[in-house]
Amino acid sequence: MDDLQHECGVAALYHLPGPKVSPLIPDGDPRNVTRLMPRMLIDLQNRGQLAAGLTSYDASREVILETYREIGTVIEAFRLNREEKAKKIIQEHAGTACIGHVRYATCGENSRSYAQPFERRHGCKWKWFAFGFNGQLANFRQLRQDLLSLSDYHLTRDNDTEVIMHYIAHEHRNDHRPDLVEVFRHLSQKFDGAYNIVYLNAMGDMVVLRDPKGIRPLCYAQDGSLFGAASESVPLANLGFKDIRFLEPGEMILIRDGQVRRERFAPREKSAHCFFEWIYFANVASSLDDRSVYLSRSALGRELALMELQKGRVPIDQDTIVVPVPDTAKAAADAMAHALGVPSVEGLIRNRAVGRTFIEGNNRSDKVKLKYTPLREVLQGKRVLLVEDSIVRSTTLHSLLSHVRERGGAREIHVRVACPPIIAPCFYGIDMSTVKELFAPRFMRGRRPTDEEQDRMAKELGADSLMYLPLEAVSRCIGIEEERLCRACITGDYPTPAGEQLYQLALKTHSAAGDESKGGDGRTYEVCTPDSMNGHAKSSEANGELVVRERVTS
Repeated sequence: MDDLQHECGVAALYHLPGPKVSPLIPDGDPRNVTRLMPRMLIDLQNRGQLAAGLTSYDASREVILETYREIGTVIEAFRLNREEKAKKIIQEHAGTACIGHVRYATCGENSRSYAQPFERRHGCKWKWFAFGFNGQLANFRQLRQDLLSLSDYHLTRDNDTEVIMHYIAHEHRNDHRPDLVEVFRHLSQKFDGAYNIVYLNAMGDMVVLRDPKGIRPLCYAQDGSLFGAASESVPLANLGFKDIRFLEPGEMILIRDGQVRRERFAPREKSAHCFFEWIYFANVASSLDDRSVYLSRSALGRELALMELQKGRVPIDQDTIVVPVPDTAKAAADAMAHALGVPSVEGLIRNRAVGRTFIEGNNRSDKVKLKYTPLREVLQGKRVLLVEDSIVRSTTLHSLLSHVRERGGAREIHVRVACPPIIAPCFYGIDMSTVKELFAPRFMRGRRPTDEEQDRMAKELGADSLMYLPLEAVSRCIGIEEERLCRACITGDYPTPAGEQLYQLALKTHSAAGDESKGGDGRTYEVCTPDSMNGHAKSSEANGELVVRERVTS
């Protein structure tokens, strides 16, 4: 895996008013809700490592909403390795409700000003709010331009989070407390893309919301007087919540005046759950939309084994071993090995002590050597079936294969990918937004790779052979019908209009660039202008020329 990154994770906690305090709250004090948030965010760390933060609510406090955010991992941001500093941060932000966020940037800079939650202060309490956001608005360039076209509007950041903040604020512009269901109903008619939102205002109102397509997962639970929500089930389960449920696409939880309500803010439409959540992003211990991540990955491994036996290209004997690329490929590798009747061994050890910052300045080969240690005692002279969860850019895998062969002493390396080829960008929150950066499209003429095309890919990578899972295996293994999944990155079929427009723009730009040397320096959705959408955006009537520059991100 090429260090593929995800656009953030969100969490929320609310202790409802009443005489009984939830046993999940530390020391029986409802204001200790905030103490639980860093723990939840650690369980969401797989979704973002660049920044972390929270906003707490306390009606008795002079500053009713108080936001803390900092760059770094959760441990770094909340100073959890410095006990006194961590206690001070939490004490200063104690409250009966809070929202939290972990960030990875698919859009905007890596600086504290981009960390979330975002807070908008106001003298009127229901106009004073904070929110965290997980996903990506495919049409945020058009939305941003629409804001800037208004008289005297100014934006300080170049990302969709600030755009969302201003659109929410615009819905609060009247002189009466708004119906928050109606607020987000109006916004759903403007927003195109993936957006899960946790919202908290100075009246003590909370919203937990999943976009109408349900692209990103979102779950919630209640234990007596304590309500919790998170991007995945693991943070809630680890706190002690039992009955964990999943919001349907277009649904929201509204907490107002001490009451919890589940509301529909957008009409029912065909869902588009991101299949990549089960294959790579989500914690393997999580369940998403009642589908176990671990069991889904195990099913992918069994499919790999079946394909291996059908193709019969590699001898399965006492010299054959299965080795996962840690950590996300392990469940698939174990299931594959069991089905083939060969050992699944940890021939690659991941160095968990190597921090993100430490490896940042090194080249790709150095990063691989720092990150993975091949075990020569396990690999030497063996025929290795190396299981990878997916191949996006191939840069990491290319270096890794060389490392396994040279340092590990493997006799043969046969790469097996528990995912179909990635052939198209993602505009919904995964950090791959250009065609040029992707590995598979350089070799493929259609949506399914031929044996010859896979052989050429293997040669490029330095492998003895390469095989991908077929398209139809994804739905089968997850247990959700194809038409209810977003599979845009493996089919080129996008679930929203703006996503499709950006893809056509990316294809046209890639074709115009011609070769690698003509690439530019920006993600498709960051550098395209409303005019470059060729008049297809909902609120654009422009007919300007296509103007996009691309950058290979890795």
